[in-house]
Amino acid sequence: MTVAYSYLLFIVLGIFLFCYFIATRVWIKVDEKNKKLDPDKGSKNRRDFLYLSSITVGGVGVAAFMWPFLKSMNPAEDTLALGTTEVDLSNISIGQSITVKWRGRPVFIRRRTQEEITEANSVEVASLRDPMEDKDRVQQEEWLVMEGVCTHLGCVPLGQKMSDTKGEYNGWFCPCHGSHYDTSGRVRKGPAPDNLPIPPYKFISDTKIIIG
Repeated sequence: MTVAYSYLLFIVLGIFLFCYFIATRVWIKVDEKNKKLDPDKGSKNRRDFLYLSSITVGGVGVAAFMWPFLKSMNPAEDTLALGTTEVDLSNISIGQSITVKWRGRPVFIRRRTQEEITEANSVEVASLRDPMEDKDRVQQEEWLVMEGVCTHLGCVPLGQKMSDTKGEYNGWFCPCHGSHYDTSGRVRKGPAPDNLPIPPYKFISDTKIIIG
């Protein structure tokens, strides 16, 4: 990213200097012609040219001075790298879940069974507190990717391990205040106001995703 910005700066400065050079040559020619016709007008044009030159040089100086500050406002490459997490799904068996970190937050990834998919699709959406169809929460119905943070007070729900309590809807259960989530991560019971959030992610292959 830094190299791209540097190239862009050099290109812009190059174009600017080229245009300034052409404009200067034209101005000199016009000034010489006006000087022959009217010496007083030629003197005025030279003053205007000096004013324009001073403003131009000052503008270039300010731009060169401000560039490091503007560039420093962009996120560093290592910071941008922390904003995404690549996950290999190839070792996750059907019915298994894993937890990964994305921006310091837990993300639940579950390879759902056909029973769990069927159960998630059989729910009457209108009856939900936060109505959302299962197909709108997944990109591939087998894979459920969501943030593992309860929307009530931010606890981490249970349900990732085979030995965990999964709540009344065979999904996830928050032990802090008793919120229950179904196999699509939708809140079904308890004080949580919303479903477990879906982070931005995309499949880069059949067995890999990038979160963020």
